[in-house]
Amino acid sequence: MTEVVRAAGGVVRDERGGSVLLVHRPRYDDWAFPKGKALEGESDEECALREVEEETGLSCELEFELPTSEYPLRSGRLERVRYWAMRPLGGEAEPRNEIDDVAWLSLGDAERKLTYDRDRVVLGALTARAL
Repeated sequence: MTEVVRAAGGVVRDERGGSVLLVHRPRYDDWAFPKGKALEGESDEECALREVEEETGLSCELEFELPTSEYPLRSGRLERVRYWAMRPLGGEAEPRNEIDDVAWLSLGDAERKLTYDRDRVVLGALTARAL
């Protein structure tokens, strides 16, 4: 059985829900949603909130769960990422830690800018639920 790495993240929406926040990771040169690996003893929900704040400077609240993504890592393990729609409660969106840029984008622009199809699936679920 393949070892699974637990991770979580968020699709942060602006107050009106018309824009979402993407992050750029220079290590992979990709645009994605903020996410990261869970710490020992941390729930997926706690992980999602912590990772979003660590990468963007925004403290958020969870709204509803979105589809989970799974993909193989170079190590041969499988990463499973649970996502939630989130609303910011405070802070200013700015790149932090391994992030070098953040961008608030309309849903259509975000769909075009996302690097991975698996993230487009997550965004599509958000768009379908928000309509």
